[in-house]
Amino acid sequence: MEHQVVRLQYQEKELILIPTAHVSKDSAAFVKEVIEQEQPDSICIELDKDRYASLKQQKKWQDTKIIDVIKQKKAGYLLVNLLLSSYQKKMAEQLGSSSGQEMMEGIQASERLNIPLVLADRSIQTTFTRIWRTQSLWDKIKLLSIVVSTLFENEEISEEDLLALQQEDALNAALQEVTKEFPKIAQVLVHERDQYLAYKVKNAPGKKVIAILGAAHTIGMQKLIYEEYDIQPLDEIPPKGKWSTILLWSIPIILIALVIMTFTKDVDMGLSQILYWVIWNGSLSAIGCMIALAHPLTILTAFLAAPLTSLNPMLAAGWFAGLMEAHLRKPTVKDSEDIGDDLHSFKGLWKNKITRILLVVVLANIGSTLGTFIGGLSVVRTFFESLL
Repeated sequence: MEHQVVRLQYQEKELILIPTAHVSKDSAAFVKEVIEQEQPDSICIELDKDRYASLKQQKKWQDTKIIDVIKQKKAGYLLVNLLLSSYQKKMAEQLGSSSGQEMMEGIQASERLNIPLVLADRSIQTTFTRIWRTQSLWDKIKLLSIVVSTLFENEEISEEDLLALQQEDALNAALQEVTKEFPKIAQVLVHERDQYLAYKVKNAPGKKVIAILGAAHTIGMQKLIYEEYDIQPLDEIPPKGKWSTILLWSIPIILIALVIMTFTKDVDMGLSQILYWVIWNGSLSAIGCMIALAHPLTILTAFLAAPLTSLNPMLAAGWFAGLMEAHLRKPTVKDSEDIGDDLHSFKGLWKNKITRILLVVVLANIGSTLGTFIGGLSVVRTFFESLL
C-alpha cells in the first residue's frame, strides 16, 4: 500500500494523497483500505458542491426544471457536462465499477467516522467557463469535435490501461500532449485545479489529512503544497473582452445602417437585403432544430426568432426554440431516470426529451450564428451592388 500513496509533511500536518482512476473498482477498494488504516482527522475529495450533490442524489434529474436551465443560459454547459459524465459512467461499467465510487468511499468514511469532509475542487461550471473564454473560435471547433468523437467511441478499456494512467510517466506524457494541442486548456483544467486542490488540502482541518484525487493532480500538487498563493482569482470568471462586446453590437448596427442606406438608393435592393437576412438566419436556425428532431412548431419558432435575435447580442434563437420544445414535449420522470443510459449512443441522445431540448438550443444557436455570417455577407454585397 505504501508505494501507492504520496505522503507529504506540511508544517505540523501529515498529508496523504491517494492517486486514483475515477472509474476503477480497485481504486475504490484501495481508498477504503487506506482510510481504515490511517484513521485521518479529515478527508478531502476531488469534488465541488454540485458534483457532490449529483453523486449523493442519484434521482436529481427528477427535480430538474429544464426551462430554468434554458433561461439561465446553461443549456450548452449542461449538455457537455452530461456527455462527459456519461462517458465516465460507460468506462466504469466496462470495468464492473460505478463512476465516482472512490469519492463515495471517502464520503461514506467521513459519515461513518464522523470526521470533516472537504470538497476540495473548484466549481466545474467555473472551470468550463474559464476554458471556453480562453479558446479561439478555431480551438473551440477542434475541441468540440474531439469531445463528441471521443464520447461515442466503443473502444474497451482494461484495468491494465487504467493502471498505466496512474503512473507518473504515462500521465506526464498525456499532459504534454494536451499542453501541446491546447495549452490554455491544460492551464485551466489541470494546472489551475492543481493549485486549487493543493490549497484546500493543506488547509483542511486536523493534523492528518487524506486527499482522494485523480492521479494526474497528485503530480502537480506536490510542489504547490509548499507555495503560498491566493485562490480567489482562480474562482473568478474572466469577463468577455471589451472588443468582443463592441464587435457583437457593432455588427448588427452596421448591417442595419447598410440596409437603410440601400433603401435610400434602391427600394427593391433594400427589400432583397431583408429577404436574404430572414431566409439565411431563419432557415439555418430551423435546420438546426430539424437535425435535433424538434417539433414542427419549434422549427417554426426558430425560423421566426433567428432573424430578430441575431440583431440583439443579448438574445438567442435557441432559447426561444428550446422553451417552445420544452412546452410542447415536456420531459417525463422516465426521461430523467434513463438519461444516463440514453447518452451512451447518438440514438439515445435524440431519444431522450431532456437532451433533445438541449440539442435544440445548441443547434438552433449554431444555425443562427451561421445564418448571421452568411446573411450579413449578402447584405454587404447587395449594398455595394446598389452603389454601382
